[in-house]
Amino acid sequence: MEPVRMDELTSGASGRIIPVFKSFRSAFIFIQSMFLWLLIQMPRNLVWASSSPERISVLRRRDEEDALSRRALAEGVEMISGTEEENVCRWSTSVFIGVRRNALFCRSWVPISGDMKGIMIIIHGLNEHSGRYAHFARKLTSCSFGVYAVDWIGHGGSDGLHGYVPSLDHVVADTVAFLEKVKLENPGIPCFLFGHSTGGAVVLKAACYPRIKCMMEGIVLTSPALRVKRLHPMVGAVVSLLSLVAPRFQFKSANKKRFPVSRDPAAMVAKYTDPLVYTGPIRVRTGHEILRLSSYLMQNMNSITVPFLVLHGTADMVTDPLASQELYNVAASEFKDIILYEGFLHDLLFEPEREEIAADIINWLKKRLESR
Repeated sequence: MEPVRMDELTSGASGRIIPVFKSFRSAFIFIQSMFLWLLIQMPRNLVWASSSPERISVLRRRDEEDALSRRALAEGVEMISGTEEENVCRWSTSVFIGVRRNALFCRSWVPISGDMKGIMIIIHGLNEHSGRYAHFARKLTSCSFGVYAVDWIGHGGSDGLHGYVPSLDHVVADTVAFLEKVKLENPGIPCFLFGHSTGGAVVLKAACYPRIKCMMEGIVLTSPALRVKRLHPMVGAVVSLLSLVAPRFQFKSANKKRFPVSRDPAAMVAKYTDPLVYTGPIRVRTGHEILRLSSYLMQNMNSITVPFLVLHGTADMVTDPLASQELYNVAASEFKDIILYEGFLHDLLFEPEREEIAADIINWLKKRLESR
């Protein structure tokens, strides 16, 4: 399909940090001074927690209590909708032990009758959880696709401080391990990985691993975080250092303006009133990890060889649709497609046209399987 023509975005972070520093060298010196002042003023339990075993024990206990509370909420999320006669799948929840021995909450939806054409593994986006994709999962199972999903560390019903991601490389490793587990339990069934936003960046990084390419038939990316908006003015100047000394510190000012992610008001309300969706200020390590991963992917797009479909709304105010177009143009993949939706926002599967978008994804999955 012919890509939609778009004007250059004006507020993306990538490709703009260097010009900012050239223009504001004096401001950078000022920020360095402010950074030192911030370290002095910051509560000791944030900066020097690593030197206090007692404090670490308290934080770990709080994280565990919070995770158990969220896991109970995750168990109560509605997994199917409609009457019993309309349901075409059986569902279950479970806990998967990640590569760093964290308990990760998982969901699955499997067609009740007939053979599975394939399996879709869903990796959700930053601050959300796998339960939000129950409607999409039901669409897939109605077309004879099985669905598995896992909550990242610090998200949904999984272990960790809510909204805190110590390393996206750990999320990538957990994704790879989960894929291997699903493949082992379903031998001979073709698998696909789906990732939304930062989850899309995670899936793309996982697809770079040679041993993973042969385990799946392709990947689907919605609004991938390849180039993202700045979290806070000039945050890149201090975020690397701050992420080391106070990784849990929250940029409260970065949460003042919340970009709309859907044109459906009900979807916006549902997302931001969901107790399993983290709505607090972004933590500094999490922001650093997003910038680090997106930078890596932008520099290594030409090494992507896995079959993929990338979908993006041209009015997305969170991640840059031009970066998705660049991925499509530059990636070495022989089987690749892009769909740009004019005027659509970030959460494509929660836009008013969600049924059309789900159909586009399912049609691509079928086309990919037919090409094997």
